[in-house]
Amino acid sequence: MMQSKPQFRIDHWIAAVLLACMATIAFLNVVSRHLFHFSFASTEEITINMFVWLTVVGSGIAFERGAHLGMMTLFNLFPKTFKKVVIAFTGILMSGLFVVVNWFMIQAIYDEVTRFHAMSGALGIPIWIYYAGVPALSVFVFRGIYRDAMAKLAVLDQEGRP
Repeated sequence: MMQSKPQFRIDHWIAAVLLACMATIAFLNVVSRHLFHFSFASTEEITINMFVWLTVVGSGIAFERGAHLGMMTLFNLFPKTFKKVVIAFTGILMSGLFVVVNWFMIQAIYDEVTRFHAMSGALGIPIWIYYAGVPALSVFVFRGIYRDAMAKLAVLDQEGRP
């Protein structure tokens, strides 16, 4: 049996880089507090926003793995045709939720760029830069929802075949 080559996944790399950056920033901040009795004010701002971005990317990975909340006991009682309808309907609902989230984030970005021009407290960079990560990284959420639905439908199609 031939081993398949590990697949490069940009979403996994983004999650890993964000997590590594957050850990490094937190570690350096702790070290600076103990050695120099000085804390970097910007570390909290950076790590909170990286955590939001990591959550969005991680949601896409979780959707793809089928790790979202589900009611499998009830689902397993349904006939095959209805299971397909339920899979499609839940995929549409989950996608719809992220469309709404993105709609509000894009509105917030537009407001920040055109009217408010708010700057972050610690670093003094435009707030919309932090906001922009959510709709940009939601691509991975939509991909994860799609892949999860297609995988579940493929399993249903394979059931009962020799």
